Amino acid sequence: MDLAGIDDMLTADEKAVRASVRQLCASSIDPHIAEWFESGDLPGIRDLARELGGLGLLGMHLQGYGCAGMSAVDYGLACLELEASDSGIRSLVSVQGSLAMFAIWEHGTEEQKLQWLPSMATGEAIGCFGLTEPDHGSDPANMRTRARHDGAGDTADWILSGSKMWITNGSVADVAIIWAQTDDGIRGFVVPTDTPGFSARLIKHKMSLRASVTSELVLDGVRLPHDAVFPEVRGLVGPLSCLNEARYGILWGAMGAARSSFQAALEYAGQREQFGRPISGFQLTQSKLAGMAVDLTTGTLLALHLGRRKDSVGLRPEQVSIGKLNNVTKALEICRTARTILGANGISLEYPVIRHMANLESVLTYEGTPEMHILVIGQALTGQAAFR
Repeated sequence: MDLAGIDDMLTADEKAVRASVRQLCASSIDPHIAEWFESGDLPGIRDLARELGGLGLLGMHLQGYGCAGMSAVDYGLACLELEASDSGIRSLVSVQGSLAMFAIWEHGTEEQKLQWLPSMATGEAIGCFGLTEPDHGSDPANMRTRARHDGAGDTADWILSGSKMWITNGSVADVAIIWAQTDDGIRGFVVPTDTPGFSARLIKHKMSLRASVTSELVLDGVRLPHDAVFPEVRGLVGPLSCLNEARYGILWGAMGAARSSFQAALEYAGQREQFGRPISGFQLTQSKLAGMAVDLTTGTLLALHLGRRKDSVGLRPEQVSIGKLNNVTKALEICRTARTILGANGISLEYPVIRHMANLESVLTYEGTPEMHILVIGQALTGQAAFR
């Protein structure tokens, strides 16, 4: 239900992109997603990646190298539809396109781009992004993973040692983007996952993002050629540029999870009868529905505004933080309110609400916790960094 007429602000091409993604989700994801979530598995991930790639959704906002070269709004609409199915599916696409592929596209050599981007765009190759460590999430500057030269001169090999944690796609990836400390600051490396010394362990017992592959990466003396490193970028500017790309997709995606939960609650309220009439006829239920609709509308409008701005003049980090902080927080509130409307049925996987609610608990803290985004916004307002 489009109370504010947001659809009137979309072009015919943008609506066509949305419709094509919605159709893929309806045919290939929605019939199975509750079962995947319950089993804690994403079977056939490579077939799904190829299907997503066939529709041009992997790295869809990048230019060249087999990528679709579509707009930021197109990408945002795709993320919204994917997360309306499940946050884990949107995470698969986000990590592939906005983290792994974007890192190579933005910071890699021409040889690295030609080697990896075309196959990643089709889904034939899957990528992951190794920044977070077991002891360093919000403080990546103190990461322990280290890369050192083995020998002298510009052609000396690199040796990588360390570990990364909570890595989406990690144990199915063909290539990993690994950020490591060096004598020259933090640098990024393109690591084929069949390199000796590289291993990935699937993380189990998750209660959120269950329809997603999440892994721990271990680098035990991984030897790489001299040209495996991104040549120019040094410091946190490299990984943070990638995180801002991913956060942009998240602020759209969260509205998809919110929309799915809102629609489930609205439909349920019209069918569930208590005291002789549908519960949608009671004032307190209507208050909940109206509040959810307002938050969903304002969050979607914010996402669209940021998308238009990204396509025209670009986004500053604090603008991305405003979007991620607001939209994920509001999406969680929508899911929790929807759960109350569904009553006991709200905890059943027969409905999407509890699944979205559990997933958003992860989305709330990955790609920057609420506290980190608050401090980014606070620094933009005051000129004072309060991160320590």
